[in-house]
Formats: sequence, structure tokens, C-alpha cells
Amino acid sequence: MARKILIVGGVAGGASAAARLRRNSEEDRIIMFERGPHVSFSNCSLPYHLSGIIEDVEDLVLMDPELFISQYNIEAKTNNEVLSIDRENKTVSIKNVLTNEVYTESYNKLILSPGANPIVENIQGLETTNLFTVRNVVDIDNIKKFISKVEIKNIVVIGGGFIGVETAENLKLAGYNVSIVIASKQILNTYDYDMVQIFHKEIYDKGINLLIGEKIDKFENNNAYLKSGKIIEADAVIMAKGVTPEIGLAKAAGLEIGETGAIKVDKNYRTNDKDIYAVGDAIEVYNSLTHSATKLALAGPALKAARAVADHINNKSILNKGFIGSSAIKVFDYNGAATGLSESMIKSQKIKINYDIVRIILNDMVGIMPDAKPLHLKLLYEVPTGKILGAQAIGKGDVTKRIDVIATVIKFSGTLDDLRDLELSYAPPFSTAKDVVNYAGYVGSNLLNKDFKQINVDKVRELVENGAFIVDVREAYEYKGSHIKGSVNIPLSRLRSSITEIPKDKPVYLLCRTGQRSYNAVMALQNLGYDNVYNITGSFLGLSYYEYFNDVTTNREKIVTEYNFV
Repeated sequence: MARKILIVGGVAGGASAAARLRRNSEEDRIIMFERGPHVSFSNCSLPYHLSGIIEDVEDLVLMDPELFISQYNIEAKTNNEVLSIDRENKTVSIKNVLTNEVYTESYNKLILSPGANPIVENIQGLETTNLFTVRNVVDIDNIKKFISKVEIKNIVVIGGGFIGVETAENLKLAGYNVSIVIASKQILNTYDYDMVQIFHKEIYDKGINLLIGEKIDKFENNNAYLKSGKIIEADAVIMAKGVTPEIGLAKAAGLEIGETGAIKVDKNYRTNDKDIYAVGDAIEVYNSLTHSATKLALAGPALKAARAVADHINNKSILNKGFIGSSAIKVFDYNGAATGLSESMIKSQKIKINYDIVRIILNDMVGIMPDAKPLHLKLLYEVPTGKILGAQAIGKGDVTKRIDVIATVIKFSGTLDDLRDLELSYAPPFSTAKDVVNYAGYVGSNLLNKDFKQINVDKVRELVENGAFIVDVREAYEYKGSHIKGSVNIPLSRLRSSITEIPKDKPVYLLCRTGQRSYNAVMALQNLGYDNVYNITGSFLGLSYYEYFNDVTTNREKIVTEYNFV
């Protein structure tokens, strides 16, 4: 028997649910409502139109109503806003925003995919600015047309999440003077503070005015006045502080809202009404690592949920193991990817879990290859089980491959031993014979077995200020080029002959360029009777990235003679 299935929202979740429903059944009547003029557009690609990487705004639209009806027999009604849901009579009220006509449609099943709304901060004088948000094709087209005016030069982006950073990058590539203003101490909170400094440096070096820990007090005369007293020009303002789930329709209909402020759904993405489902940015999902509900505004989970809903409506079994949150971003010349838990997430959510970290820097391919570049990897694992909890990778090469591998291991409840044992494809232009993922397993296993001790680069400034004994085991010419102030140079090549220079009565911290030579030095010293030695993770290269941005933007004293990013 044919059913009528209505879908509210025609972007990622809604359009995917509609297509899967049709593949499951030719009998059902499927109607999709979108209050905007476009359905099935590439939401995540929107910022790239500003730089011209995606030249034509029309290219952002993947499907149109005509194709939906001809290819899938799906009615896609754009410029039609669903106003309310009558659960008792199983109808919805819809308004044609072009004609103002209001009408009703009945349903057998209803799928909500309304997405999320941009958060707009209440700032004095904001109404006098040329204010924009980034949610759909119309938004990005409006920004592009406005800033193309000759007099527009200075653009302020408020917020440092994915959309904020990508928008700022593409505006800078297009030749504008761009400032990012963010109240917190870092951009991209998917990454830990020690890792995100790589992105901070890249954004700063590329000429964006990155203002961390700043808030705008007011706007006046095309200027933004910051609470710190700074004034920046603002011919246009783009609000990118994040999004909040669009729950108005669901809440008004009496559907249950979860503890996160998003629509609550069960494992089949069904609301507390058996005939109403919800997917996408408007819902809360189950985090399989924290064992709690969370909001996850990512396209991948939305598409998976959409498929699951369409299958459940058609009595097909589905498997919902929850989500761990995997994402990627490009920031000028650097690529980043992350999955699972981060240290900042564990601390901010007060998750009760005993963990440790692996922090390594290795080449992303064989070092003699001309395109080889350092890859920074941070891995979190549970103590004492060795279970992988999360990872972050940043570099100029292929970081997504590494994080995708680790994400897969996490989904199968894998451990450090599993990382060590992985058989990964290898050729010199792609990776090393023992990939950085394998190395993370080796290093983590050694730490878990207490084979050596480590300290992260974010603790080194404190060590220097307290006069700690720091040994640089690089060669003399490397040390001469740049080193930590107050450190002692004892190259690994003459470590054993200089053993008397290393004390046993106080902690000794060793570093090299990336941490590999210093690890070998730590193991040698331990075998020679030292139990007071620590390897500095990331070593001088990691330290240079960690210290640079805060040094140059706050004029604080450097703890290194010079930085070294090579």
C-alpha cells in the first residue's frame, strides 16, 4: 500500500533520506519541502565560492526539483516553509514564501531535517553593519556580490570554527583584509591547544589578523571596537560563531528535546512520535566513546542517519553503533583531521577516564622524496587497556588517510597493539614502510609498559623558567642554529663518551628535532642506570610551532634563540 512520506528540509539529510526511500520503494509518494530556493546543495563547499575555487555559484547546487522528479519521482518543493505539525491529524501546515499561500499536507511518515541556525551574537551597533551569515547558497551568493564592490576591503569574521576559518581563508585568498575575532583561546576546538598552534601560525603567516581571546564591544562607523581597546576596520561582518539546532517546529509540536538542546531520537532516529523521525544537525546523537548524547553538526553522520531512517520506515534492519566524530579541514597550506576524543574534550566535559598521549612528528612519506613533509600526530589512549580514544593530525601532506585508519580502529574498539599490527599500503611517494600510524602504536605501547617517560611541549616553557636541566642531543651545527635557552648540547653521537656531564640527582629532559634521537638517548641512559630522564615529545620542531604564535602576538620573551620549522 502506497504511503505519503513528507520530509522537512532538502539539504544533506533530507535529500539523502528521500533518495534512499525511493530506492526502497516505487510506490510511496515522497514530498520534500525546503523554505529556501535550493535543494541538495553542497553546504560544506560554500566558503570556496568566495575565493573563486568554486567559480560559479550554480555549481554549489547538486540537484534541482526538475531532476528530483525526473530521476527519482520525488517532489521537491522549494520556497515552501513548513509552519507547524498537527500530530493528532498527521498533517503539516506549509507556506509558499513566494505567494504567501498557506496549505496543508497529510502524511503517513514525517522526517524532520531542518538543520541548524547560525548563532548571531548581540553586539551594540551590529544593526548598522553589513552583516552576513553562512548557511546556504543564497547567503554565500549575497556575500560574494557585496564584497565584489570596489569599496569593500576590510572584512571581520566573528568565530573560529570550521565555517569561520574556511570563510576567512577564502576571503584572504580573494585579496581582502581579513580579521578573525574569537573570544576563546583558540580556533577549531576539535584540536587540542598544543596542536592548534600550527594552524594559528599558518593563519598569522598568511596575513590574517587573528585576534584570540578578544570580544567586540561595539560597531560604529565601519569599525569594530574590541573590549581590549583595539579598533579594526569592518566594511563587512560575517557572523560564524557556530550553529544551534533548529528545533522550533519540533518543540511546538510537542516532540521531546534532549539534554543537549537538540531533538531527542532513539536508535532508529525516531522521535517520541512513532511516525516522526529526525536527522541531521537538529538532533542529538549517541557518542560511543563518552556514552552520552551529543550534538554533531557533520555531514557524514547526517547522511548515515538519513539512510537508516529510510530503511527503518521500510522495515529493514539498521545498525546504530553511535558516532565518534571524525572531521577534516584545510587551512591554507596545511591539512588537518581529527577523530574521537581530545584532551580538551575530556577536561571540559569532565569525562572520568584515565588516559595518556602519544605526540610524534614523522615524515608523511620517505624522507628523501622531494615532497616529504613533517606530519604532526597526537593520539589518545586509555590506561591501562591501551584502547584508542582519539587522534589529531596536521601536516602539508595526507593527514586524512592516517586519521581515517585510526577512526576505523576506534570503531572496532581497537588498541595500541592493533595500530602496531596494521598492514598499511606503502610506496615511497605515499608513506613510510612503518607508517606514522604504526609508530603511534609502538610509542604508545612503550609508554603503556612504562618503558620510558615523556613530557609534552606545552610544559617546556615552565621547565625553562624553573631552570630545568635540558639536554639537546642534536648535532652541534643544529644546536648552533637554534636551541632552547639554557639547554646543554650533548649530541647523541657523543652521548656515551659524555655521560659524566649528565646528572643523576635531578630530572633530565632530552630533545632533538622531532623526538626520535632524544628517545634513543633516553633509552641509552636508562640502560646505563639513569631513571631520571624524560623525552620531550615533538622536541624542537614541535616546540617552535607551539611557542611561535603567542610569542609574536603578545611580545613575550622567547624561550628559544630562534625558531626552526624545517
